[in-house]
Amino acid sequence: MDNSRRNFIRNSAVVSVAVASSPVRSFAILHKDTQPDDQIIGHGGFTYKPDKNWAKISVNNTPLANCHEMVQDSKGRLIMLGDHTHNNILIFDKSGKLMDYWGTALPGGHGLSISKEGGEDFLLLTDCGWALDKTGSSYGQSGQVLKTTLDGKLIFAIGHPRTIGIYKDDEPFKPTETAVAPNGDIYVADGYGSDYIIQYNSKGQYIRHFGGHHNANAEHNLVNAHGVTIDTRDKNNPTLICTSREENCFKVFTLDGKFIKRIDMPGMYVCRAVINEENVYAGVCWSKDTAGKRFDYSGFVTVLDVNNKVVSNPGGTAPVYKNDVLQPALQAAKPVFYHGHDVCVDEDKSVYVCQWNAYHTAPVKLMRV
Repeated sequence: MDNSRRNFIRNSAVVSVAVASSPVRSFAILHKDTQPDDQIIGHGGFTYKPDKNWAKISVNNTPLANCHEMVQDSKGRLIMLGDHTHNNILIFDKSGKLMDYWGTALPGGHGLSISKEGGEDFLLLTDCGWALDKTGSSYGQSGQVLKTTLDGKLIFAIGHPRTIGIYKDDEPFKPTETAVAPNGDIYVADGYGSDYIIQYNSKGQYIRHFGGHHNANAEHNLVNAHGVTIDTRDKNNPTLICTSREENCFKVFTLDGKFIKRIDMPGMYVCRAVINEENVYAGVCWSKDTAGKRFDYSGFVTVLDVNNKVVSNPGGTAPVYKNDVLQPALQAAKPVFYHGHDVCVDEDKSVYVCQWNAYHTAPVKLMRV
């Protein structure tokens, strides 16, 4: 592969990063009904102080659309993927200082995963195939998954499953997420397309797919398969946690696609599960109202324990179980953030919240207290 192709995803104009002294406009300034900056949110042993001005970036140099996902690399840097083609990738240190940015090729930049091979970190970037035209209207395009180095050099791309005969002509492919298994296998969640989880080997060669809409047992179906995660909390028995967002639940499968169980998250339109030690964290993209209907400009973060019981809802109401059944959770009376799309948890147990459709605001840092 020639260098021009390897570097096509990286913004070649980036030679240095000039960071303005003033951060992106505060979420609290934009929305006066939000919680004050000294508010402590969360429940039980998972309480946090939000820092809404954590990201020290300039809207002129590094404009934002939606901040979709974030991961941490082996050097402790926080890497964020968004869908603004001036800078798909933003790389921060933990203080919020912008260290680098690159990428202009992903108008539907949505999913971001990280893997380590031979001591080197690699990224898996997912373009979900949705973007905005110049009028601000959405339009469709073909989705794709790219494997790159941390500085944007292309390793390989996974295109439409129709090209290898595993999708019918009327089945759309709009991938939203990836996960990498301990053996290097790649799982692609087609969350805005046909709701399959597609398994490839480490070289991007097809193995199988499962989920979708047409299983004899409806529990094996996925509805808005927005996220997929390798759950390695049991080292001897890793599993897949798949999001079925429209069903307000996670569904757990074996690594070869056999359904195990369902984890209900009533009231919560959860995004991908994020594993940190014994806990599962997730952004909640929408909440329901007291009448049980989804409402826009809502959302929070949820935390589950080793037994997949919800123990905290930062930005939402406290988890309540009755007869061992989780009751519907709602957004807090005053929002802390909107449309929690993803979280990243660092070694200090601080949580970085990426927001979708939140007035172009940068990620919010939740400092553990």
